[in-house]
Amino acid sequence: MLIIESFEIKNKLGLHARAAAKIVKVASTYRSDIFLERDGIEVNGKSLLGILNLACPKGSFMSIKVDGPDAEQAMMELKKLIEDKFGED
Repeated sequence: MLIIESFEIKNKLGLHARAAAKIVKVASTYRSDIFLERDGIEVNGKSLLGILNLACPKGSFMSIKVDGPDAEQAMMELKKLIEDKFGED
């Protein structure tokens, strides 16, 4: 099952190393393929360096594409992580 959703980065520091590491940690627990996209650049959601290359500051938008047997669960957990501002202010 393919799921694609768009998100605004709302935490103060944007998608920095600690936030990106949290995405990788969550994404790596799922069998589905997970990709993040911003401004036409798509990276593997299980790659810390790839995610950091997106350079998403506060207020930017990115899309997450999840495809696989546990896509719904993966997207729900990633969505919660982003909406909770990665546990930051």
